[in-house]
Amino acid sequence: MKYFGGIEGGATHSRLVICDESGESVGNTSGLGTNHWGIGIPECARRIADMVERCKEEAKIPKDTPLASLGLSLSGCEQEATNRELEQELRSTFPKLADSYAVSSDTMGSMFTASSIGGMVLISGTGSNCLLRNPDGTTANCGGWGNFLGDEGSAWFISYRSIKVVFDHMDNFEKSPYPIEKTWTLIKEHFNIETRYDMLTHCYAKFDKPFFANLCKKLAESAESGDKLALSLFQEAGVHLARMIKSLLPNVSKELVKSGELSVVCVGSVWSSWNLLKQSFIDELAKMSIPYNLKLVQITKSSAYGACYLGADSAKFQLPRNYADNFSVLHIYKASSSPAKNGVANKTCDCEGK
Repeated sequence: MKYFGGIEGGATHSRLVICDESGESVGNTSGLGTNHWGIGIPECARRIADMVERCKEEAKIPKDTPLASLGLSLSGCEQEATNRELEQELRSTFPKLADSYAVSSDTMGSMFTASSIGGMVLISGTGSNCLLRNPDGTTANCGGWGNFLGDEGSAWFISYRSIKVVFDHMDNFEKSPYPIEKTWTLIKEHFNIETRYDMLTHCYAKFDKPFFANLCKKLAESAESGDKLALSLFQEAGVHLARMIKSLLPNVSKELVKSGELSVVCVGSVWSSWNLLKQSFIDELAKMSIPYNLKLVQITKSSAYGACYLGADSAKFQLPRNYADNFSVLHIYKASSSPAKNGVANKTCDCEGK
């Protein structure tokens, strides 16, 4: 019996799944973050090996039995040179861990959990990133540059924008089109501050991006209750996310959309506020002609499965899989032969729960 592993790795935590030759999971576990830029390649390799050994024990796989393949879809693995370095570290330090490796970014794991031929992944969590992969392996990306250079449409950016709008209004630099009182109260409560000067510590000396981004959840609740400023921030995010998709459409190959649709895997916590993003997102897409449907999906299984599939494919093993079990459809944007006129978007399909 051969076994195939896959790891979904982030900066703060990671997940591993091991499947048998039938594609069924025989074990899974979680571990610490595996972004090598933050912890170094030797420590990253050690954490990977630790998860594999613990999961093998749970699955009653003999310790001296290497995995036939190990797919690694990890945050920070966007560069081929460092990916090869990580694989070499694993092979030299843990020679019995796996016979074959496939190292890629975390976006690849999400994409291949939902499709075998590629597609698009649009991440909107703490940060944002959009990646396209065609069936021939060519890729293109928009975003993924972090909060200094991007992260538009993310939880961090929505949180940052709320503070920026409030400060600009109070400075009389640029007046907010909507009342700021509710948003300013949320900011003070979240950061436990009393004045704007108290905010400087959180922006500079003790900047904590995940904590900063967590303000977004409270802003979503405020938008749901009718606050116009909070709602406008999510409408702005909807525009940004749609623009990320539009930026990559010129790179989509005919082979990828020969079925008449492009799969867009939507990953991250901000998508839970789809009802707040939806209209501005659709209106922005409607500004250009898109000759195929855009099928927005959310994966319902860990992207460790996608990493597992990538590893098996790299090892030339046809691991059985049923992609339809791995995702749900969030929304279908219908093909349009020409841009919408007078701001009226084309017809779309709401598929929540279907």
